[in-house]
Amino acid sequence: RKSNTHWSLQSQLKSHQKMITENYKGESGVEYIFEYSEADSFTHLDYFRCRQAYAVCFCADKMVIGYGGHKNSWGLIGGTIEEGEDFEQTLKREIQEESNMEVLKLLPVGYQKMIDTRDDSFIYQLRYVCTARPYGPFVSDPAESIIKIKLINPKDYKQYFDWGKIGERIISRALDLKSKIA
Repeated sequence: RKSNTHWSLQSQLKSHQKMITENYKGESGVEYIFEYSEADSFTHLDYFRCRQAYAVCFCADKMVIGYGGHKNSWGLIGGTIEEGEDFEQTLKREIQEESNMEVLKLLPVGYQKMIDTRDDSFIYQLRYVCTARPYGPFVSDPAESIIKIKLINPKDYKQYFDWGKIGERIISRALDLKSKIA
């Protein structure tokens, strides 16, 4: 028991040391706090607070990004967890819908705790790394959220989006983990 407790505390300390916190102001003026933590699993998170799953998705040596969404900008592929889905089912469905690609392998990268400063309520946003291959050419996203995709050199992602220190850590960790799923 002592060693399990010690391991658990060590794990929590290690996880906490890798936390990155950034402030974000939404389009409506609402201020949020993002707390990003690396994770090898999401089983410790409250399922009902997990709202989205996105991936740094690789097709061969290129990173897949999508254009559109409510901000009409480039970003990672993924989306909202639907009732009855587990996180991996969500990611696989969203990657297929938004890029017409099949997820081959995936691993958790980390998660963001998104805190609404008005009332301290929060949700989790999950981040994965995955490898994928096309079913065929991208035609359209059934939800019409993503209107085009691009395969880019991962080193060039900041030419398309810049999500600060949290974004840098997500991409960096995904690149580190990619060799485990390639």
